Amino acid sequence: MRCEECIDLLLSRRSIRRFAREAVSDDLICRIVDVARYAPSAKNSQPWEFIVVKDPELKSRLADIHPHAQPIRQAAVAIAVICDPARSPTSYMLDCANATTHLLLAAHAVGLGAVWIQTPRNIDEVRRILKVPESKVPVAIVAVGRPAESPKPFQVLFTFRDF
Repeated sequence: MRCEECIDLLLSRRSIRRFAREAVSDDLICRIVDVARYAPSAKNSQPWEFIVVKDPELKSRLADIHPHAQPIRQAAVAIAVICDPARSPTSYMLDCANATTHLLLAAHAVGLGAVWIQTPRNIDEVRRILKVPESKVPVAIVAVGRPAESPKPFQVLFTFRDF
């Protein structure tokens, strides 16, 4: 892949919140999770685990954790990114955020849509639903599926400062 193709991939990724009612193969899900495993982490600690949720009842319970989690309900799968603070005590949240970003980019690269559902305000609830031990922290849930929308990019303004 050429450099410009990589840049185009990065610039064309959007948060997808509406999904087609279409299955996604386990092979494709395994592929994007495998890419997420290659995310950078402090001291290569790799403090993440991924829980792939396909069960409609579990997805529905996850979709109810807060109003902005609704895309989980119609996604083909929800992938929870779970962090182990013992493996990376000072940077586990950042490490797992990196893995989540890799997951989003990998989904886009294979033609899937995805959206990051934040979980820090619902840690205990997500732990209960997914049976995650108290020693681990759910950092994100990524709703993944075939896109049923094509959001346009926002115009982002920025300035350079010379210090």
